Amino acid sequence: MDDTTSAVTVIDRREGPYGEVVLRRRLVEGTERYEIIENGCFLMDTSDGRSERLLVQAPLRALGGAGLSVLIGGLGVGFSLAEAAAEPRWGAITVVEREPSVIDWHRGGPLDRFSAHALDDPRVTVIGGDLVSHLREADITYDALCLDIDNGPDWTVTDSNDSLYSPAGLADCRARLAPGGVLAVWSAQPSERFEEALRTAGFEQVQTIAVPVARGVPDVVHLGVRPA
Repeated sequence: MDDTTSAVTVIDRREGPYGEVVLRRRLVEGTERYEIIENGCFLMDTSDGRSERLLVQAPLRALGGAGLSVLIGGLGVGFSLAEAAAEPRWGAITVVEREPSVIDWHRGGPLDRFSAHALDDPRVTVIGGDLVSHLREADITYDALCLDIDNGPDWTVTDSNDSLYSPAGLADCRARLAPGGVLAVWSAQPSERFEEALRTAGFEQVQTIAVPVARGVPDVVHLGVRPA
């Protein structure tokens, strides 16, 4: 049985602040998989998670010391949060998620096990709101920004997210990072245009790390460092 013929069950369907959000369960050859769909656009599922974990692992490798702070933009199915909570070097973990339903699905809901019950970790703070607004308006800096709110800089979920990858949006990211801090952006495909945008915005050590997938182009994590 392949994905096109597997059994699909809608677990929850809600009207959120940005449109319809759906949580589906798919049974593929006896394996249970959860999927998040927003306004008919597939966002992510629980089938793998390697690239979502890399989104948090890669900045940590570049940072020294402990007691570090990280902002995770987009809770999703929880792989990035679970990875952060499993690492004691992160002293403070902030998650910004704009969809209340997604937060609910992790608070004792079907996705709780994928985030490893990390919402109960005292280091974790969940902010319900728009990531772009938080980056623009917050009066705080982080050692790492790990952002995964779209299918990539070239494939946004909503038009308003475009500004995150613009010169102004990347300037906001830079301002929210402590000197030497790391920006990590998840994408479903590599983007040379975005790499150049990071350099133009003043980020150093720009690189793209690929994670091969079963079909199609690899998932990637784009990285850039704010100069110390």
